[in-house]
Formats: sequence, structure tokens, C-alpha cells
Amino acid sequence: MLDLLVVKLALALLIGLLVGLERGWQERAMPAGSRTAGIRTYGLTGLLGGVLGALAQSFGGGAVFGFGFLGFAVVFGWFKWQEEKRAGAFSVTGAVAALAVFALGGLAVVGDYRAAAAAGVALASVLASREALHGLLERASWIELRSVLLLAGMTAIVLPLLPDRSIDPWGGVNPWQIWFFTVLTAAISYGGYIAMRVFGPGKGVLISGLAGALVSSTAVTVAFARRALAGELVRPLAAGANLAAMISVLRVLTVVAVVKPALAIEIAAPTLAAALVFAATGAVLLWRGWDAASTEPTLGNPFDLGPLLLFAVSFAVVAAISAALTQKFGSAGVVVVSGISGMADVDVAALSAARLAGNAIPFPAAGAAILLAIALNAAVRVVAAFAIGPLRYAAPLLAATLAALAAGGVIFLLSQPSAV
Repeated sequence: MLDLLVVKLALALLIGLLVGLERGWQERAMPAGSRTAGIRTYGLTGLLGGVLGALAQSFGGGAVFGFGFLGFAVVFGWFKWQEEKRAGAFSVTGAVAALAVFALGGLAVVGDYRAAAAAGVALASVLASREALHGLLERASWIELRSVLLLAGMTAIVLPLLPDRSIDPWGGVNPWQIWFFTVLTAAISYGGYIAMRVFGPGKGVLISGLAGALVSSTAVTVAFARRALAGELVRPLAAGANLAAMISVLRVLTVVAVVKPALAIEIAAPTLAAALVFAATGAVLLWRGWDAASTEPTLGNPFDLGPLLLFAVSFAVVAAISAALTQKFGSAGVVVVSGISGMADVDVAALSAARLAGNAIPFPAAGAAILLAIALNAAVRVVAAFAIGPLRYAAPLLAATLAALAAGGVIFLLSQPSAV
């Protein structure tokens, strides 16, 4: 028992030292004796919280820890106030960090030490990311900030209110799951959107193709086809269409991996093979036509409420049809529905099949349904390219799509038990 307490006290000390290391580095330019706290003080703060937590546990009450926390807050706050007053600055970050270290030190001893360790690392990480977070806030638009609030509301307010049970006769429409998958899909898109914004707007079809595909690879294909028809250089635009196709495939694999990792393993080899073909084709075309006219990418916000509601409704309809056809025709019904719905929205098809995998249908059948949806969605992009753009734009996309489908299909067939 004593050995365990020593380990927990050491953890409390380490949490303080970790935060103190970050705080000391941030304030390294300040002269000695001008700071309220450095690495040693934060380390001792964590240890003090741990000791008071142990004493409170021994005496069977939280008054010892509570009064100790209050006394520490008063003393540290007074010193921090004097420091800020002399420097003519206004910041409460250091004081809040010290109080958090004290509390985490107590948690490490009398509570869940794993949660305390994780929270300590998170605290140090947040403090260390000051410049990145401030830079992101400066570059963010109101639409992007509103999207974050919308995501929070959809997750923390709407999701808990939805029933977590099927409400249709076939057991396919679960409001909680449908809303969860809707938020998840949009959050993945929004994460990529923010990544593009953080790393700068960039120029040319490389960034615009990759960024646009985070929302819709078909929209990128159509937009580039129109630009090619208008007289822009064709090779870079064809490269962008292929790179958008690569992102579409990887996006489906990512969504499936989050929802059902075992199914993602089932389709990983064929999808990665197809993505590699699209990537190689795009890279060759881009390299041979690098002197393209550059254009700032216009990133559509993937977290608008209208498209999200449409996605949720589409998902519910496909889920109900898939469940009904599964009851009547088995796995074949899911494959057919996934293929048809994948022509319009491959994410809906993939999520619908992933929900049923391992329950109503076996994993190989669900994998086949997702791969069929990816294939038909790719075919729709090729048709759009030929219908809107010139032949020199559509032909490379057709060749790459056929090669990608062949590579993915062969690998998938060879991986099935019947092929052994």
C-alpha cells in the first residue's frame, strides 16, 4: 500500500514538472526572480496536491484538501497578481494552470491516476499550443466558428435526446445511430477543411482538388471538367480529378475504420490499392503539367445544416430499405441498395453497410457492398467528366478508374476464402 502511494505521489510530482517545463519555457526570457512560478514551483504544486489528497483520504474527509486548495489559491493568486501588476499585463493562464496542477495532484493520489496522467498531458499540450491556437482563431471566419458551435450542439444537446432503438418495422432506422454517423461524417470532413485552412490556402489544382474532395469528389470532377472545357490546361485538371478520387476512397476507408474497424480491415487492401492507382496517375499528370494556371481553392463548408439534414434523411431511407431487403433477400439486398445509393452518396452507402456488418450480414458481404458503392460512385464521376469536359480531360480519369477498379477487385477476390 505504501509503495503504491509513493508511485502516485511521484505521478503528482511529474504532472507538475511537465506543466512547469512548458511554463518555464514560455517565460524563459524573464529574469530570475521575476516569475511567480517555474518548473520547480509547478512540480511542488502537484506534489502538494497529492500530499493533501492523501491526508484527506487518511482522515476520511475532503475538508483537508478543500481548505488546502483554497489556501494555495489565495497565496498563489496574490503572488501572480503582483507579478502581472508589475509587468502591466493581464493574464490568468498561469494561475489557472497552477490550480489545475494542484487538483490533478490530488486526483492522482485519491482518484483515477490514469485520468490524472492523461489530463496532465492534455493540460501541458493546451498550454504549449498557445501560438497555434491564437493563429487559428485569427484566421478563422465566423462561419467556421459557427460550425464548431453547431457540432457541439448536435453532439451534446441533440444526440442524447434521440432514442437509441429502431423505430421502423425492419429494425434499420435507429435515430441515435443515424445522427451519430451524420455528425461523425461531417466532423471528418470539417477536420480536413480546417487542416487545409491551417496550412494556408495554397494555389493550383493540387490543393483545390484535395480540399474540394473532402466535401465532394464528384463536385471537384465537374468543376474541373468545366474549367478544362473553358480552355485551361487539361493535364493538371485531370490530375486534380484523380487526386480527388483518391481522397474519396480514403475518406470511405476512414469512416468505416471509425465505425467498424474489423470491416475496415476487410476492405483495406482493395481500397488502398485503388487509392494508390489514383494517386500515381494524378502525380504523373501533375508532374507533366506543373505549369498550370494557379487558382485559389474555394472551400465549401462541410458543416452546413442543410446538407447535414439531407444526409441524415438519405441515410435513414437507405438504412430502412437495406434492412427490409436484408430480411427478404439476405446479403444480396444490401449489396444492391449500397450500389444504387453509392451512385449519389458513397458515405451513406458505406455507413449503411457498416451498420449491418457482423449482425444482419457477414463482413465479406458488407465489404462487397461498400466496394460496389465506391466503384459505382467512381463510374458516375467518369460519366460526368465525359458529359461535361473534353476528351483529353475525361480519358485519363477513365483509364485510372478502370485500373483502380481492376486492382481493387482482384485483391478483394483473392482475399476471399473461395479464392484459396
